[in-house]
Order: sequence, then structure tokens, then C-alpha cells
Amino acid sequence: MKNFQNVFKNKTIIVTGHTGFKGSWLTFWLKKLGAKVIGVSSNYITKPSNFEILGLKRDISHKKMDIRNLKNIKKLIKSSKPDFIFHLAAQSLVKKSYNYPIETITTNSIGTLNILDSLRSLKKRCTVILITSDKSYRNMEIKRGYKETDILGGYDPYSASKASAELLIQSYINSYFKFKKNKILVGVARAGNVIGGGDWSPDRLVPDCMKSWSKKKKVIIRNPNSTRPWQHVFEAIGGYLLFAAKLRNNSNLHGEVFNFGPPNNKTYNVLKLVKKMREHWNNVSWHIKKINTKQYESNLLKLNCSKAKKKLKWRSILNFNETIEISTKWYKKYYTNPKKIREYSNEQICHYEKLLKERL
Repeated sequence: MKNFQNVFKNKTIIVTGHTGFKGSWLTFWLKKLGAKVIGVSSNYITKPSNFEILGLKRDISHKKMDIRNLKNIKKLIKSSKPDFIFHLAAQSLVKKSYNYPIETITTNSIGTLNILDSLRSLKKRCTVILITSDKSYRNMEIKRGYKETDILGGYDPYSASKASAELLIQSYINSYFKFKKNKILVGVARAGNVIGGGDWSPDRLVPDCMKSWSKKKKVIIRNPNSTRPWQHVFEAIGGYLLFAAKLRNNSNLHGEVFNFGPPNNKTYNVLKLVKKMREHWNNVSWHIKKINTKQYESNLLKLNCSKAKKKLKWRSILNFNETIEISTKWYKKYYTNPKKIREYSNEQICHYEKLLKERL
């Protein structure tokens, strides 16, 4: 916490994808830190929307804009002269990418390219964190966890779009932002499977459980043995904030890529996650139904985060039980007392900040 407590105060910050799950929480936290946030998004991705639930529209400058529109993105960056940019705008669902590959690739790859190209004409100092994905790696189900130097690639359109975005990022860094003395400093962040309150995305495990269980319905579990690097959303965006703060004052981090995930020996399968959520929710049930599909889905995905620990002094501070408890408590509060959810969300961030001070 002490590493970015005052870094963002009164700074102009563009957050793309600010109406999404991670983007809305990042925006909420940045406002708490005193930032002037400009949000860029084409729409509210889900219904309910965490952006609307948190009442963020009244707190920020909300720009309804397609990240694929280069002319508008260039105009916005030129006029706003941001101190920081956090680029999270994406089509983030693997399953959807099979049905809408062109939308996925243009949003994730060309959208990132548009941010980079717009920065070429910016004449002031700007620190840029580009968020890609743990699925950027060519998934060979490595037990040691993927390192930042491992080969990129993707079996599905979503993973391929994120891997290709990373190639574009490195190309632009080497072509236009190569020298560490330049005013544009760029970093890339890859996070694991992020969970937490406020996620309403379809075909995601935690929202599926919460929506079904709130109606006392049975949830369908498709891949009970799939192992993922589950982490709370605060862990990931806390990593992004720390990375941005350190990159701002250390040009040696320019062009670096960092993984943000749980400890390599603390990854759990889907069934373990569901059973742990059951401990915090009454009268729940599920049905395991393996669906035969030609669409690829990995069984094992882990991240090695030793580089972030060494160079950024970052590490995951929540254990698995805490991650599940904080997540399920948010949904319980939403379903029982929705008018207090903004206040409760702020309390959760304050609690996490307190833990950062105690544990880091």
C-alpha cells in the first residue's frame, strides 16, 4: 500500500474497459486514491453491471467509445493528456470467442494497437499498463507454472488475440518507445483467473454459482477437475497499481512483463472451489455435467510469479479460504442489502489495504 498511496492522487488516468469486472473495481480504487479517472468503454458488458452497482458514472468522466475506433482514441488521448493509462478493454470470454472470432481479435488485438499508436504523438510523460491474460501462453499444461519468457500462442481465438496483442506491444516498444529516457513507459501485466464480488459474466464459475444459488437453483459444473490460478480481483488490480507506481519512477521496468497470480502450489480445481463456496452459502447444490465439445479447454493452468516478487516486491497476500470468503460475502450483501453495496465495497477495499500493510 505504501508503494502507491500517493502516486495517483490528482493524476489524470484513462481506464479502458472501466465498465467491466476488473475495470470497474480498478476505477473504484483509483477514485479512492484521489485520481481523476476517464473511463472508456463501448457499453455495459453485463446486467447487472458492477459499474452501475458501484455508482461510478457520477464519479468519473465516462466516455462511451469503441476501442477499435482509432480516430476517437487518438483524439481522446491527445485532449486529455493522461498521466497514466490502464488498458483493460477486451472481449474477455473464451467461449464467446469461438462464436465471435473477428470481434474478439479486433477488440483485443487492434484495440491494443490503437492505444499504442495514439501514444506515438503524445508529448508528455505517460505510464501505460497493458493488461493481457494468463491465456496468452501456449498452453502445454506445465506444472511449474508459466514464466514470462515462455512461448506465447493460443488454441482458441481469445488466447490467440491476447498473444497477438503482446507481439504488437513488443513491436511498438522496440520501434517507437525503445529508449528508456522517452516519455512513454509501457508495462504488460498477465493475471490469473480473477474472481470476486461484482462479476456477472456469463459462463464463469463464480457468477454462475451465485446467480443460481441466490434463486435456490442447482448449478451445472462442466469441468470439475480443471485447475486454475484463482485469485481475488483485488490481488490482480493491486498488482497493476503497484507496477504502474514503480514503472513511473523506474525506467528500467520499461517494456517488462509480469505475471500476477496465487502461489504456484496454491492452485485448485473447479470442484474444490465450489465446495469451498458452499461453506459460505446455505442450501446449495450442483450437478456435474461434462459437455462434449470440440472447443479446446485446458485442464491445467498455473503462473509462476517469482519475477513480480523479486522486481516489484509483489505477492499474493490472500489465501484460498480468504479469497472465497471475501467473494461470497460480497454477493450475499448484494442480494440481502443492495442499497449498501457501494459502502460495503469500499469497506472491502479498506480491509484489503489494511492487510497489505500488515502482510507485505
